[in-house]
Amino acid sequence: MSSLLRFQARIGQRALLLTTAAVPLTGWAVHAVALHKQLAATRRDPLTGLLRRDAYTARARRLLARHGDDTTVVMVDADRFKEINDGLGHAAGDTVLASIAARLTAWAGPRAAIGRLGGDEFAVVLELPSDRRKQRLAQLIRMLHTPVTLDDGRTVDVAASVGAATPDMIGTRDLTRLQKAADAALYHGKHSGRAVLATAAHATTPSVNGRRAGRPGTAVWGRAA
Repeated sequence: MSSLLRFQARIGQRALLLTTAAVPLTGWAVHAVALHKQLAATRRDPLTGLLRRDAYTARARRLLARHGDDTTVVMVDADRFKEINDGLGHAAGDTVLASIAARLTAWAGPRAAIGRLGGDEFAVVLELPSDRRKQRLAQLIRMLHTPVTLDDGRTVDVAASVGAATPDMIGTRDLTRLQKAADAALYHGKHSGRAVLATAAHATTPSVNGRRAGRPGTAVWGRAA
């Protein structure tokens, strides 16, 4: 065999070895991507695409630790959602929830923690300095009160109640306490068409398992927090 042929044979063997080695690596890469997608899916609510409670909580706490007093915790409840769901059907209700989620995402931006805590209850934690809070919360109210168009072309009037709490007003960066205060502020202004910023008084509102006493699901079970 000539030197040229021997050289070509060695090159071919090396190429075969590299190709053979790459096959399992490629397989692992595909598996890793699929696993990542599965894990990401478990962190997201399938209807709205927002973070589930655990993923939201982890991200929210990181934002509070990073931005401190420039952070705002916002609680959102859809108003009269049961009437929409029962009167127009679950598909209409789903469209309304997805629309609220999209509006919260557009309002808060990609760096915020935005979660669907359950049913028609949402929470947002974002960097929002004190000199912009009033203006931005008023903007959120306007967005959430814009009618929603259903798949069949019908238009539904929607509204949502909003409560907010900040570390500088409540005196803590603890997410649970801030959400409790924001939740109390939300119900203070329920159906008022305005966002309510929590004061220290809202932080002392009686609660059951961190939720305002009297909210659905808190009247019977649990221990007062």
